[in-house]
Amino acid sequence: MPLELIKEVNGVPEVELLSELNKVDFSSLQPGCDYSKKYIQGKLSLISSLTYGGNRTAVLKIALQEQENSNSEINTINVLFFGKLAKDCAKVFYEGDTIAVAGFTVLSASSSTSRDGKHCLFLKAFEDFRSTVYVYVKSVRDFSAESMSLVPATHYIYTPLNQLKGGTIVNVYGVVKFFKPPYLSKGTDYCSVVTIVDQTNVKLTCLLFSGNYEALPIIYKNGDIVRFHRLKIQVYKKETQGITSSGFSSLTFEGTLGAPIIPRTSSKYFNFTAEDHKMVEALRVWASTHISPSSTLVKLCDVQPLQYFDLTCQLLGKAEVDGASYLLKVWDGTRTPFPSWRVLIQDLVLEGDLSHIHRLQNLTVDILVYDNHVQVAKSLKVGSFLRIYSLHTKLQSVNSENQATLLALEFHLHGGTSYGRGIRVLPESNSDVDQLKKVLESADLTANQCFDGICHSDHEDSFRTLSSSGSVSLYEVERCQQLSATILTDHQYLEKTPICAILKQKAPQQYRIRAKLRSFKPRILFQSVKLHCPKCHALQEVPHEGDLDTILQEGASKTPDIKLQNTSLYDSKMWTTTDQGERKVAVHFVKNNGILPLSNDCLILIEGGTLGEIYKLANKFHSVIPVRSGHEDLEVLDLSAPFLIQGKIHHYGCKQCSTLRPIKTLNSLVDKTPWIPSSVAEVLGIVPLQHVFVMTFTLDDGTGVLEAYLMDSDKFFQIPASEVLINDGLQQSMDMILDMFCPSGIKIAVVLWITFDSSTRCSGQIVSITSTATDFLLWPLFLLTLKFEDLNHNAYPWLECFIKSYNVTSGTEQQICYQIFDTTVAEDVI
Repeated sequence: MPLELIKEVNGVPEVELLSELNKVDFSSLQPGCDYSKKYIQGKLSLISSLTYGGNRTAVLKIALQEQENSNSEINTINVLFFGKLAKDCAKVFYEGDTIAVAGFTVLSASSSTSRDGKHCLFLKAFEDFRSTVYVYVKSVRDFSAESMSLVPATHYIYTPLNQLKGGTIVNVYGVVKFFKPPYLSKGTDYCSVVTIVDQTNVKLTCLLFSGNYEALPIIYKNGDIVRFHRLKIQVYKKETQGITSSGFSSLTFEGTLGAPIIPRTSSKYFNFTAEDHKMVEALRVWASTHISPSSTLVKLCDVQPLQYFDLTCQLLGKAEVDGASYLLKVWDGTRTPFPSWRVLIQDLVLEGDLSHIHRLQNLTVDILVYDNHVQVAKSLKVGSFLRIYSLHTKLQSVNSENQATLLALEFHLHGGTSYGRGIRVLPESNSDVDQLKKVLESADLTANQCFDGICHSDHEDSFRTLSSSGSVSLYEVERCQQLSATILTDHQYLEKTPICAILKQKAPQQYRIRAKLRSFKPRILFQSVKLHCPKCHALQEVPHEGDLDTILQEGASKTPDIKLQNTSLYDSKMWTTTDQGERKVAVHFVKNNGILPLSNDCLILIEGGTLGEIYKLANKFHSVIPVRSGHEDLEVLDLSAPFLIQGKIHHYGCKQCSTLRPIKTLNSLVDKTPWIPSSVAEVLGIVPLQHVFVMTFTLDDGTGVLEAYLMDSDKFFQIPASEVLINDGLQQSMDMILDMFCPSGIKIAVVLWITFDSSTRCSGQIVSITSTATDFLLWPLFLLTLKFEDLNHNAYPWLECFIKSYNVTSGTEQQICYQIFDTTVAEDVI
């Protein structure tokens, strides 16, 4: 066996598997020697994450520390495991374990040397070389031998979620509030997103990655309890979050009070003590009174149109529909209250027991899955029990030769992972599966027959009435086919209002709308970034580099005053340029408590510098302020130019609202570095301007169209307006978002001379476009302006927004304008 577990009882191995092999000291290892019948042994001091090479071969790197010869010159060595052996070892290795490796090769890492100049060595082990790994573990007799017989003897400390600090690696327990089942990320790893909460009522969102799908937490529903070991804590966008680190592992438990405490994990070897048992029980009790049970789990008999829900079901059959979609036939023992849609395919392509499917046809529903879920659907085994997350029902009109047009209920699992969309296979030991089996055994197989692509139920009339009454319009059906590409950050109590109703109401009001972006202005990105004063609300253009250079050249025409140099605030250095009429330039280095700081912490003041010179200094020093000599002190140069430059970011002030103070007022900040722009502006009497996006969105919800004004610094796009003009990556992100919101090349308007066939009706279709009159009974020629809207209508995503109306007076005229607020682009879009 490539991997052997050796039990230890009171520190003594139960069996001696290494007695016939010779042990080798780390110091005697040499490249090129035969180690097929020799072994090394040491303490596991470091475990890397499982990675995959270019040919998708699994690789695991560990560090072993020699225990017997700890004073030896070489007491630590790296070992690389490959292939299946790497995957197996990744499941059972824990830091602190005693490991023995037999049958390996020794290689020299010639590219790296130790401090004394000697080449470093490392070991390679893989099954083809008949390598064997021995792990010494201790036995635990408190729990079932099958799942918990072997565990490392390590004591773990668990950190409450309200005590987490960035940069630390912790162990935590929590109750699942939200999760995304594992999905393949843009790289080679699988990813899962889990939000947990504990008794401190603090939430933690964790982004978990692994090259092994099964190594990620096995979560079935909100309310499950998880235990994470070696979770790294970091701060991102001012939010604390957890990510996987080397050696990360997890256990999951059912959160239901009274249910057996059985850990879910892909590894058979883990630590679980009586103390852990108490922590799970305590979290169950707390969650039962503080966390509402999941309302997203719905049975087919309770399904309504235009709904997103989670479904627990059994897979009866599956078939490939086309390259982008896949069919799953499922049932849960109950019948939908409305007619359900059938995907018409040939029996030959359907995988499953056809006679069984036919017998249950009145209780089955057809689910179409799309995009990234297709591969998962293909791998499912017929007969398995599933939980499908964020399943979507919508209405579809179906024409029948024998009866009037009906609306049928469709089931779709859309692409992407928003709102936790995905599929999980449930084990038969799961309590929800036990309950489902009982329902399936007692299911009533008698019902009306299916025909014409629809499965009819006793409630067909009421369903048809629902449609004909107008309570579910075809517009609402289409509108619900996609989740919103934006999310609302407040005011969740507001109900959606159609645009046609908004246009009839007076201002000021606040509304919640769901619409599509038909167009936006300006189309050129840099034209959308403006400078906004939060005090007087004035808007102004961001100065162009040519204008800045002119302003700075005018400031350079005045010679720096020698009397204002080398003060208690700063040290000064002045030189004369060899060009441009021997221009004099002075640079003042602001001190911190009388001492000049390092350049990356230093604020400098520059007199007489050009734009190019200031840019060079801004790349080397923390902050730069353009100044000029005043009567008694240095002064800010001109608020037409930036009052502060930090790297490539320019900070501007409002000319109208600012009351400038002399540079010596910076004395109050010298011991409070780093130089925060708002603090610098405050002591200098400057009201800082804010970079904002200013755009006009034309929104259409199918009932009406309105233009809404967007003025936002960083919340809507989640991209800082102050950085987008200097960062190519952010510009690309903005372009991608706007192109996704409003795809280019969708609308065209043309002027055509056309002829109509005499049989043509005014249906909006063009029968022919021709330059001759032959073969037609001609009507008079008309000059028409044709607007082809939405040639790819589904390319537009839905946007859910808050807008507010307000009155604007221009001369004697008054009009109502609209502005978007408290709305942000969904993270899946960014």
